[in-house]
Amino acid sequence: MPDNVDASERMVDNWTKQIQETAARYQAMAARMQGQTVTERSKDNTIEVTVDSKGLLTNLVISEAASGKRMAEVSSQVMRLVQLAQSRIPELLQAAMAETVGTTDETANRVIAEAQSTFPEAPPEEDLAPPEPERHHRFGPEEDEPSPPTQANPPQNPPQPKPIPRRRRTQDDDDDDFGGSILS
Repeated sequence: MPDNVDASERMVDNWTKQIQETAARYQAMAARMQGQTVTERSKDNTIEVTVDSKGLLTNLVISEAASGKRMAEVSSQVMRLVQLAQSRIPELLQAAMAETVGTTDETANRVIAEAQSTFPEAPPEEDLAPPEPERHHRFGPEEDEPSPPTQANPPQNPPQPKPIPRRRRTQDDDDDDFGGSILS
């Protein structure tokens, strides 16, 4: 019976040692990922974005050369670059795991799969064409604005306001309830 107890203790000690080693490898991987950043630049080098290992934007640089661009184009480029930088995070995670934990571990594979679903591949550049500029600025409800006249929709005279009916004055109206006539 003592052999069975000793064997059980060795087995528990081995499990404990394996768990501690695995935890240390995952902590090393987490520490390595903590300082990782990804930086992407626009083709014309007017915009630069940096995201951390969690995908959060940590730096944005827009050069003076971008001032000639439409704001819709600049904002579209910023968003595209952020998505592009974020899409590189799973490969950074996979490299860090390969060096610390290994990629054969089931948990490591789940972590990588989760990162890939959180930060998918960036859409192709042509899918993110900036919107066309708006030619007319409208302030207020759209239904208040008249539509331009056409043959099918001839110009209409604006509706005339209804006249306010006037009350006829009577003799009792002279004092206006102020206690008598003002012409005394």
